[in-house]
Amino acid sequence: MTEKIAIFLAADAFGVAGASADRSKFGNKVLRCLLQCGRRAIPVNPTAESVEGIPCVASVSNLPEGVKSLSVVTPPKVTEVVVEQAIARGLENIWMQPGAESPRAVEKCREKGINVIADGSCLLVALGFSEH
Repeated sequence: MTEKIAIFLAADAFGVAGASADRSKFGNKVLRCLLQCGRRAIPVNPTAESVEGIPCVASVSNLPEGVKSLSVVTPPKVTEVVVEQAIARGLENIWMQPGAESPRAVEKCREKGINVIADGSCLLVALGFSEH
């Protein structure tokens, strides 16, 4: 799994599906974690204009060129839709954060040759996120 995580983190830019303006939610924490680590991260939220001062895109389909990795922090049924959009967009790496995993979405990623992380590993733990 460490190799899959290393490949995910090697991207130049990251999408965060399920990004939230609520700092207590994991969708916000994942975005802040990437930013704290000096990464370029784009929040994906269909109803918010911005999260943490960064303009949101409404869907994964709207992510800018250069985004190759996507962290998913959505309910499993939404994850399935997000994965379909990610496949259509040509993303190479998808990390389903704990609670976002969908067996159907994982299988779809594998079928399409996408580097998928969906084993309960958490980006916040991998990168050592701190609230302070």
